[in-house]
Amino acid sequence: MEDPSVDRIRSRVARIMPDVRAELESLVRIPSVSANGFDPHEVRRSAGAVADLLRARGLQTRLLEVEGAHPAVLGSRPAPRGAPTVLLYSHHDVQPTGPLGLWETEPFEPVERQGRLYGRGTADDKAGVVTHTGALRAWDDRPPVGIVVLAEGEEEIGSAHLAQFLDAYADLLRADVVILADSANWRVGQPAITTSLRGLVDCIVEVRTLDHAVHSGEYGGPVPDAITALARIVASLHDEQGDVAIPGLVAEDADPRDLTEDELRAWAGVRPGVELIGSGTLTGRLWTRPAVSVLGIDAPSIAEATNQLVPSARAKVSLRLAPGQEPGPAAEALADHLRAHTPWGAEVTVTPGADAWPCRVIAEGPAFDALRRAFIEAYGLAAVDQGAGGTIPLVSAFAARYPDAALLLTGAGDPGSNPHSENESLDLGDLERSIVAEALFMAYLAGT
Repeated sequence: MEDPSVDRIRSRVARIMPDVRAELESLVRIPSVSANGFDPHEVRRSAGAVADLLRARGLQTRLLEVEGAHPAVLGSRPAPRGAPTVLLYSHHDVQPTGPLGLWETEPFEPVERQGRLYGRGTADDKAGVVTHTGALRAWDDRPPVGIVVLAEGEEEIGSAHLAQFLDAYADLLRADVVILADSANWRVGQPAITTSLRGLVDCIVEVRTLDHAVHSGEYGGPVPDAITALARIVASLHDEQGDVAIPGLVAEDADPRDLTEDELRAWAGVRPGVELIGSGTLTGRLWTRPAVSVLGIDAPSIAEATNQLVPSARAKVSLRLAPGQEPGPAAEALADHLRAHTPWGAEVTVTPGADAWPCRVIAEGPAFDALRRAFIEAYGLAAVDQGAGGTIPLVSAFAARYPDAALLLTGAGDPGSNPHSENESLDLGDLERSIVAEALFMAYLAGT
């Protein structure tokens, strides 16, 4: 016989879902892009909107400020006597939209199609914000545990000021358990607990072959142009099989689970004739092996091109790091590789950029037991332990500062959510199930 408390939570969440969806849609309408070159007032407006949602849930709420940073939002409620405190993390900033012509709907005007809500931030990570507020609503704002809600405003730019936030507000953020609602389910309707994250280093590589541009007809042949030299450098980052060719990096395989190539190709939108690259299991290539990508190139556009040899060109190179890899040595290995593969004696400059540690979580103990039980009740399926190829700098930062806190990585998104791409979306059924799971988790953790 089903526990009647489970049915009560389900019923409450079903009743509040219209309000939860309205809250999510209101947040999505705020273009809170944290990247340079976008209006910072929109991120601050988003922070204010999140603060209003937390105050409505009866939390003591404030904006957290660090000089030069976008604001984070903090809400808190003391724990009942003897109960643990749970920190609920999400972020309210979003990625740029990219080319608007690739969106089927306006990115900041949420639209439902076939049970999915489309719009920038629907999944990454304004869904995390309303999952937390929805779980509090399910308890009529009186949960059986202490609550600290942290909504960061800089996750999409690598949590640039995270260390300063944690140092300045360490006492306010202390908790026994941390739920980071910035991951995703294994599939729609099948929950997951993320147990590993890749790290990151990136850099700008600039190549110069000439003091100035020269006529391509008069000098082409003996004189190399910078774009061709740069192309040869970035082509050296992979071997013939598509594995990362930078020596000395940590790499291992992962349990293949039941992921098929057809499914992965469909998730990513790989064109029919394009081959997948690399070796090892698909999950290993996604989660526990390094991956290197060229994210952008500065060179004349085709529209601006003239008959001249380009004297300099730049590329941004991103290297994802397997769990167990230190960022410092990886950054050095990347820079050494780029210099070693510069052709024809061209001048090369490598400027280091962002870095973030990978993380591996031992998913054992009472908090994980409570979460697994909650997922079974909410989804009707056991949670899959999965890795994630992305990077969440807050995880390793929290692990270092609060080593005794259990770190639980979850999320309402799924592989088809298209975070960081056009037509981002969220399955509304999974949003509801995520709220049910988080509310039940609070009960199971508290032993009520």
